[in-house]
Formats: sequence, structure tokens, C-alpha cells
Amino acid sequence: MEIESLTFPGVDTMRPVIIAGPCSAESREQVLKTATDLAARGIRIFRAGIWKPRTKPGGFEGIGAEGLPWMKMVKQETGMLVATEVATPYHVFEAVKAGIDILWVGARTVTNPFAMQELADALKGVDIPILVKNPINPDLELWIGAIERLYGAGIRKLGAIHRGFSSYEKKIYRNLPLWHIPIELRRRYPHLTIFCDPSHIGGKRELVAPISQQALDLNFDGLIVESHCNPDCALSDAGQQITPEVLDYTLKMLVVRDNAQTTENISVLRQQIDEIDEQLLSLLSKRMRISREIGTYKKEHNMPILQSGRYNEILDKRGKMGKSLDLNPEFISEIMKSIHGESVKVQMEIMK
Repeated sequence: MEIESLTFPGVDTMRPVIIAGPCSAESREQVLKTATDLAARGIRIFRAGIWKPRTKPGGFEGIGAEGLPWMKMVKQETGMLVATEVATPYHVFEAVKAGIDILWVGARTVTNPFAMQELADALKGVDIPILVKNPINPDLELWIGAIERLYGAGIRKLGAIHRGFSSYEKKIYRNLPLWHIPIELRRRYPHLTIFCDPSHIGGKRELVAPISQQALDLNFDGLIVESHCNPDCALSDAGQQITPEVLDYTLKMLVVRDNAQTTENISVLRQQIDEIDEQLLSLLSKRMRISREIGTYKKEHNMPILQSGRYNEILDKRGKMGKSLDLNPEFISEIMKSIHGESVKVQMEIMK
């Protein structure tokens, strides 16, 4: 694929390009209020979900095509470009008919090659930017495959959105960033415009700023951020949305660094360390949960907490395993002693 960097009419494409707006278009007043506040702070691209895929039925699934005239009003009254998500050929038809300037394909749709092909067929002849979010699962080839399907339909204005990857484990982020995946996407397609979605990665509004900075340190081209005029009253994803005022402050605090270096950017290496640390913490959390289950079993079966044979077996096996991985056995022994000590403490609480 020969993919060139995207440009947006009337938008300065010097890093970073900002797309902002509410998770969902909820009412005419909410859409126009948010858009006006964002435009006053220099945001040139407004986003709002018209159709919202929900994990379970019963939640707010978007206002539907009724909200498209509100997006047209945003264009007329603020001069902003407008963007929304499409998941079906019907969505494409209605959005294009309404003059939407930018479309994106959501993570759930990208996961399904059949749905992607239907979208690609519906988008033939459409000459506006199409942004493709990563699939829910950490599968780079599936992400690239979705982009290839659109490219095969003749679409050349293509970009990507990194919104993180789902996990059933208890974790720091709503969706694990797994930064190495978009980094590899960048390596394969150096000119592909890649946005970061800090709102969906973090899942909490206080994480939007640090994730945004990490994305810029990794040379992302822009950010797509959820911003609502009254986030606490939002009908979807209230906890991860920020006000236009907070967004403006956040953007002013971000540092855009010079990434033109002859060696690998140190921020990339540090980000890899952060990612591994997050995985370690998630694994430790899982290990302690299992320890609690073991503690419950011991209590029910009147077993002592400390099993000396098992403890010695752990130290011996983990030491040998560490050595085979070029890790200092003493270092591994100290780590395992600390972990085992915490596990004993957890089980003692249960035994009480």
C-alpha cells in the first residue's frame, strides 16, 4: 500500500492534530455548546458519536441519524470539520449524505473482516479521510487487514487510531496501550497518519493528559479526545470525558519533542519499560487473587498456611528459570521471597 500523510482543509497539520468532542451526540444543545466551546479554544475538528455500539443492550446506543443535522449546524456555525463513527453501509450512506467530513471505523467493526468488507464496498468513491481504529484484540495483522480492505476499495485518504486493547484482567487502563503494536504499524507504513485515543485507553479523565504526552513522545500525529460540555451528565463514557476548558489546559501543557534522532528515541525505550511494568503489576494482582483462593481452600480444609516444601520448590525452580533467562539467581530469589511473603500475609488475613 502506498499511503500518504493526511491533510485536513483549514487545519494546521503540524503535530499534533486535535480531534475533540463528546463520546455521543445527545442533544442539539449539548452538541452546539460543546462545539462552540472547543472552537473558541482553537479546535478545528469536532467529533461526536451518532451511532454507539454498546457491549450490552439497554445502554444509550446513540441518537441515530436524528443527530446528523446537529453536526451540519456545527459546520455552519463554527466552520469546524466534523467526524463520526460508521459501522454499517447505512451509516456510511447517511453520514456522507449529511456532509460529514471525516469518518472512523470502530474497534468492534475492525475485528470483523466481513463487516469491514461491507464498509469498504459502501465507501467506494467516497473521497474523505477514513480513520481505522485498532481491533479490540492485540492483532496487528487484523488492523492492517482492515486498512487494506479500504485501500482495495480505492480509498487513499486513510489513517489509523490507536485506542488500546481490551483485557479481562484488572488493570490500570481501561484498554491496554501495548505501544509496541502502533510502533510496528508506523515502522511498516512510515507516512500513515496515526492518532492516539487517550480517552479510551485510560478510561479515566485524569489519565488523558499523561497518555497524550506518551503518544506525542512516540511521534503520533494527533489526538482524538472525548470532550463534553458537562462530562458528569454524559450518557456514555462519562468518566473519561473532559471539558473543553480542561482539554485546552491539557494541550497547553503537552510538550512536542524533536524526534529526529540517529538512534532509537529514548522515550520509546522508556515507554516500553512502562508498558512492561504495567504488565508486571497486572500479573502480580492476578497472582495475589489466586493466593487468596488458596488461602480460602486451606481454611476450609484446615491446612497450615506455610508449606515449607512448596516454598523451597518455588525458590529452586524460579532461580533456575531466571538463570536460564540470564537473570541473577540472587535477584530472582529476593523477588520470589518478597512475593511469597505478601502471599502469606494475604492468606493470614483470610485465615483470621
